[in-house]
Amino acid sequence: MIVQVNDLPGFRKKALQWASTFDTLCYLDSNGFSDPYSKFDTLIGAGARAGLTANVGNAFDELDLFRENNPGWMTGFLGYDLKNEVEQLTSNNPDGLKFPDLYFFVPEHLVLIKENAVEIISNEPEFVIKAISEQDLSAATQQPAISLKPRFSKQEYIDTVNKIKEHITRGDMYVTNFCQEFFAEDASLDPLEVFTRLNQVSPNPFATFFKWNGNYILGASPERFLAKRGSKLISQPIKGTAKRLDNIDADEQAKQILRNHPKELQENVMVVDLVRNDLTRSAKPGTVKTEELFGIYSFKQVHQMISTVVCEIEDGLSNVAAIRNSFPMGSMTGAPKVSCMQLMEQYERSKRGVYSGAIGYFSPDGDFDFNVVIRSLLYNSANKYLSFHAGGAITYHAIAENEYEECLLKAAAVMEVLGRP
Repeated sequence: MIVQVNDLPGFRKKALQWASTFDTLCYLDSNGFSDPYSKFDTLIGAGARAGLTANVGNAFDELDLFRENNPGWMTGFLGYDLKNEVEQLTSNNPDGLKFPDLYFFVPEHLVLIKENAVEIISNEPEFVIKAISEQDLSAATQQPAISLKPRFSKQEYIDTVNKIKEHITRGDMYVTNFCQEFFAEDASLDPLEVFTRLNQVSPNPFATFFKWNGNYILGASPERFLAKRGSKLISQPIKGTAKRLDNIDADEQAKQILRNHPKELQENVMVVDLVRNDLTRSAKPGTVKTEELFGIYSFKQVHQMISTVVCEIEDGLSNVAAIRNSFPMGSMTGAPKVSCMQLMEQYERSKRGVYSGAIGYFSPDGDFDFNVVIRSLLYNSANKYLSFHAGGAITYHAIAENEYEECLLKAAAVMEVLGRP
């Protein structure tokens, strides 16, 4: 069922509010960013017709079978710690969230928005439209301020970065992604209100509101992990960040500095090489290429350096296998990939969980699209644990104090939304 909508922003808000009443929800919003690989502006999957929860062991195989048995629309997430299934690795750091490593579901109701057209895929499309239209948007609550505590003091973070740089000097790795957690215990959160504010403060092309069994992922990600369009795989790693400035001339200068900064270019090209190598595991020989190198893209909070790597998928390879072959995203690990993941497990103080993982969908035409879970709040409403991670690339030329400030810059939108600058 396809309908035309005049007040699209109002419809989108009502649709999200309606969908948030279900136990299971996936909301994906491109926030109007121009993207040649996007299939829609907004996807809303509400209710679970079927679901799969899995942990490290045979999670990818279970997903492959679940996908085979459910070839229509499907949405879900992959946790970073599935790395332990891809490689001989472990995750022993504290985990306050207790999320599974993988969860996917087949939506009972699906709403797809593209420009002014709304497509409803449901056994009860008239019920869905009526339920959305009857939503009252005037009942929004005020989220109390929440303070997030860091796992590292500033000095501890700086000392740790300098220890990591010693590994780079020794040749254990070239570039790595070192992450720290900000968290709150006994936190009372209104997830819908917080996500709405986050998406206003930091509207990004891979925004996500994901809910299942009282657990929430509220995301403002700008990064695509992996997509498939026809026979083409697309990965778009981000490495390189600059703060947006109010003055137009100064903001343009910040972009130019980012575009020509040796350290930012170095970390981007090293991750591009890593992603190219990952894609060779799924590619027809000779088809891996860099479609764009060092592209500068501007978002509300930051400028980002984004590259695009593509290939033609090997004949007969399943979509889940292609995802597994590149997981997790190289921008969140470093190079060499396995060494970086081993070492960061030693230096980080919390389990990453869904952070650094991916959220996305499989579509009936054989395509898929997954983001990288960054700039995201994760919340377990049962134990009232709230978590936010921020990370940055550490290279030989990294200045520890600057990396700490970059983490705070990436956390700024979330801190603002929670009422704590």
